[in-house]
Amino acid sequence: MTSQQQILTIAILALMTVLTRALPFIIFSEGKSRKKETPKYIQYLGKALPLAVFGMLVVYCLKDVLWLQGVHGIPEVVGILTTAAVHVWRRQLFLSMAVGTAIYMILIRVLQ
Repeated sequence: MTSQQQILTIAILALMTVLTRALPFIIFSEGKSRKKETPKYIQYLGKALPLAVFGMLVVYCLKDVLWLQGVHGIPEVVGILTTAAVHVWRRQLFLSMAVGTAIYMILIRVLQ
């Protein structure tokens, strides 16, 4: 790819990223003083999609675990349970992900 093509590709991707972030605000507002109410299905998607994404991530992370060999998936299961426990305890997404990841990384070093 030439430099010109790379610059054009980056510019298009940046524009599309900004557009996808701004589009909901453009669609659901009528002006500065009045705002439309967000449709019920959009509110539902806002509540349901984060859980669905995390569910897919868990399935993706566990798809290659060898349950009958090695450490039998102990680091993965302990990492997931730790993430869930910290999230229930503190309700802070980044804290729970960081602690769960740290526990997983420690366990794979210790157990393997």
